[in-house]
Amino acid sequence: MRNIALFLTYEGTAYHGWQAQKNLPTVQQTLEKAAAMVVGHPVHITGCGRTDAGVHARWYVANFRTESTIPVDRLPYALNTHLPVDIAVTKAFEVHEGFNAIGSCSRKEYTYTIYNSRLRDPFYVNRAWFYPKHLDERIMQAAASQFVGTHDFAAVRSVGTNVKSTVRTVYYFNVERHGDLIELKVCANGFLYNMARAMVGTVVYAAEGKIAPEEIPGLLESGNRTDAGPTVPAGGLYMTHLWYDDGIERFSCPE
Repeated sequence: MRNIALFLTYEGTAYHGWQAQKNLPTVQQTLEKAAAMVVGHPVHITGCGRTDAGVHARWYVANFRTESTIPVDRLPYALNTHLPVDIAVTKAFEVHEGFNAIGSCSRKEYTYTIYNSRLRDPFYVNRAWFYPKHLDERIMQAAASQFVGTHDFAAVRSVGTNVKSTVRTVYYFNVERHGDLIELKVCANGFLYNMARAMVGTVVYAAEGKIAPEEIPGLLESGNRTDAGPTVPAGGLYMTHLWYDDGIERFSCPE
């Protein structure tokens, strides 16, 4: 039995997230159906994370097991033949038996994009959050920096799947403006349900003057979700980088 890892990218607007759901289209189900047609038997594909409905992935890693002997360099082409145009497999590798796309992942980066202009651009619909009021990226960065470190992030998560701990480590949270686009990149050893989108909402709250950046540590200590900013729309969020520290260096996504 071979263990195959895949790099893929997808535009998530049409899907109810990664994880398979009854009677709803998801990326996992779509990919499993395509893989079964290629390898000739049903497969279960493990993804590196549960992206929510409408969230995108510039880089995503998944793995599955198969007895098929099809060469890995042919797998992306074969899979893409059976996939819709908004999902694409870019690479495939044979990995060791113990590799698991989610369990072996040590860090993840998400990027949130805000289209900060008085006039909307239809080409960013479902790909960026249109926000017409000017945002000061310097205040946003001051707020974002307060999240860096090891904290209890219960105040910036939505009620969802049960977890043993709400403590996570954020390695960086950087805000950059490129014309009308503001990008917020956050890297952590794991994310709670809606954590990245609630963190962005809190940073925007600070730019709106609803909370001072220096109040954020106290907000995290309180654990009170109602004190933090809103969960911003899913369409602006992208999974953009993954790290694997089990010796498989090729699974660190390119800079």
